[in-house]
Amino acid sequence: MTTVYDFEALSIDGKPVALETYRGKTLLIVNTASACGFTPQFAGLEQLHKKYGAQGLVVLGFPCNQFGAQDKGSNDDIAGFCQRNYGVTFPMMAKIEVNGAGAHPLYQWLSAEAPGLLGSKSIKWNFTKFLVGKDGAVRKRYAPTDTPESLAKDIEAALAS
Repeated sequence: MTTVYDFEALSIDGKPVALETYRGKTLLIVNTASACGFTPQFAGLEQLHKKYGAQGLVVLGFPCNQFGAQDKGSNDDIAGFCQRNYGVTFPMMAKIEVNGAGAHPLYQWLSAEAPGLLGSKSIKWNFTKFLVGKDGAVRKRYAPTDTPESLAKDIEAALAS
């Protein structure tokens, strides 16, 4: 059976990250953008990271420029923006694609494991979120309109399981 631990990504500074390093943690995986109406969710994601990090939550941000070209900058630009404007300390990964032929394998898997509305596998917009349990399986998919704060009960349940 495939789990999140079978994937690898690049950190925002270009270093390979085996998601295996997060084994036993609860993950909140989010495709982000720096110039989107949902961009202020970075603040809520950072709050979740600070509130639940010691209990085992890891927020992973994956910048993506596929929706309205809302993350045009380089990885360095994106990292600086997130730090400067939202004080982001959770791990940010290198910019990826989440849909189509060039979609990152992790996002192909996430989308198949937790389809969206009406069974759609594609990511509809920036700040789609996936909650992954300590076992590496996807627990739930959230719409961009679901605020980070609204996920607290599900995160607490995942941390407790």
